[in-house]
Amino acid sequence: MDDDSTIDQAREKCIVSVCQPGSNLVAAGYCLYSSSVVYTLSVGNGVYAFTLDPAYGEFVLTHEDIKIPKAGRIYSFNEGNYDLWDEKLQSYLDHLKQPGPNGKPYSGCYIGCLVGEIHRMLLYGGIYGNPKNKNSKNGNLRLLYECAPMSYIVEQAGGKATDGNQRILEIMPEQIHQRTPIFIGSPEEIEKLEEYLA
Repeated sequence: MDDDSTIDQAREKCIVSVCQPGSNLVAAGYCLYSSSVVYTLSVGNGVYAFTLDPAYGEFVLTHEDIKIPKAGRIYSFNEGNYDLWDEKLQSYLDHLKQPGPNGKPYSGCYIGCLVGEIHRMLLYGGIYGNPKNKNSKNGNLRLLYECAPMSYIVEQAGGKATDGNQRILEIMPEQIHQRTPIFIGSPEEIEKLEEYLA
């Protein structure tokens, strides 16, 4: 009986320790495996990317102090769920498909891989969204180990991340696997989205 209660206490202490807002993060990173292997990292003082040099078997600094463009012309949403979104979000997406000041609409590019979406956005700007919908009231991505770390990286690069109501890094998690909607990207794109959702 004592062993079980000790295990339960240790488990409870672990959960309490882990369930902290993303604003408490001190570092975050991701590794992208593609035509090259890129490791992107922030320790609270900008964002840096290192590319694997296979000739030497070492990572080389290839992107120093990444700054996300203030705006972008790429949006990344799973539009297969369009009919499940609320009307305000639908209006926002409809707006993106209209010709802008340059006579062209935004380009839609959804690859379904969070790391790939974030990496492209850091370099070229734009907005990624994984919103709540009628079938998934809390979105699909996990707050603690998907949304918060990516939000930390994007904010370190000058971008923004929100759940539609508040900054992702300010959400206080209640569960380890808690899910949240997320909109993340260039600051001007997030601000434009927030106007539609207000």
